[in-house]
Amino acid sequence: MISTTSKTVSILGCGWFGFELAKRLVEKNYIVKGSTTTETNLQLLAENQITPFLVDFQKDEEFYDPAFFQTNVLFICIPPNKRGGQQSDYLDKIKRIVEAAKQNNVAQVVFTSSTAVYGDTNADVNELTVPQPETASGKAILESEQLLRSQTTFTCTILRFAGLIGPNRDPGRFFAGKTAVANGRAPINLIHLDDCVGLSLCILEDAAFGHIFNACTPHHPSKQQFYVAAASKAGLLPPAFIDELLNWKVVTTIQSSMLNYQYRVSNWMDWIKI
Repeated sequence: MISTTSKTVSILGCGWFGFELAKRLVEKNYIVKGSTTTETNLQLLAENQITPFLVDFQKDEEFYDPAFFQTNVLFICIPPNKRGGQQSDYLDKIKRIVEAAKQNNVAQVVFTSSTAVYGDTNADVNELTVPQPETASGKAILESEQLLRSQTTFTCTILRFAGLIGPNRDPGRFFAGKTAVANGRAPINLIHLDDCVGLSLCILEDAAFGHIFNACTPHHPSKQQFYVAAASKAGLLPPAFIDELLNWKVVTTIQSSMLNYQYRVSNWMDWIKI
């Protein structure tokens, strides 16, 4: 285990997950540098004792302060744009980030990936499963993983998050009021923000670098069981699912055992009742 007091962590992308991680790291006496692409967010970062940087790797608009990359660990927390743009745009952005990391001698990179790289294979999947992404974003993420892990100047850790749940992402709203929703008996693969942060901290504090980790709550009730209960908890009209099992997967892990991490949300139905 390494001391946190002398560690500097840079978080590229202080959005929904990155900002929460940054705040938790500050609480644990890390020196934290956070990036945003919007000037109005710089003050918010500073108010939370996160050293703010304006960083953007958009094509033809790249700008960053090299001081941002003067760090012990770089977290890359920028997902593909699901509402437009090309798959190649995301990979090109990751390529430019890689070059900046190399030029500034970054030693450790943690890439927040997604279990979407697996696709629905009608089977359990773990870190040894050969990824078979079905969506454009899943394919872009997998190509970015491969690029990052092929580098020799830094070590890359891949953290594959399942579907994200937490503040401002209330699952009760996902299907509320909808009818004839397909695949009602398919198992869910989700993770709460608290556990996203908890696993990230565990990787840092145990120096568990250079691995691929699936990050998914080890409880997989059916979509119809979970989302009907979640909508009811939120006071919304419950959805109606078709009682069928089509394409599915169950995300498991064989790697996370090395972290000895205990999920804060270990049972989704108990969590709904709180």
